[in-house]
Amino acid sequence: MKRITDYRKLFEITKDTDLAELKLIYRRLMKEWHPDKFADEALKAEAESKSKTIIEAYHFLVSISPETHAASLEDYKLTSATSGIDDFLYKGSTLHITFNDGSKYEYFGVQKNTYNKMINSGNLARFARRHIFDSHIYRNVFKPTPVE
Repeated sequence: MKRITDYRKLFEITKDTDLAELKLIYRRLMKEWHPDKFADEALKAEAESKSKTIIEAYHFLVSISPETHAASLEDYKLTSATSGIDDFLYKGSTLHITFNDGSKYEYFGVQKNTYNKMINSGNLARFARRHIFDSHIYRNVFKPTPVE
């Protein structure tokens, strides 16, 4: 959750900001911090670092936006409802889940006690469907390409 908060702070936005506005802010920040604008090497290095952070933050915020979720909701529902959990990793309130179909998602703000209940449950996928999948901010980290 800290990463979400930090990136929103960088863009000076709220969770209700739409993608069009996010894109405008991103473009403004990139114009301001583009490394080619700076002749001084120290400033140029700072701008390179800042622009990398801006790009990373933009892609991250796009991936967790409600509009992105709405566009991929059908695929997400299919994966979370029908694919079992192949692997998972919990690190600092972020739960990384790899599904049997190869999809990988990150769930943010998962409390340690919820994670402990999940690993002690008899059925990981069923517990996650009830307590994690629709209850936390998530983003798709990897979507496998269909084999034809």
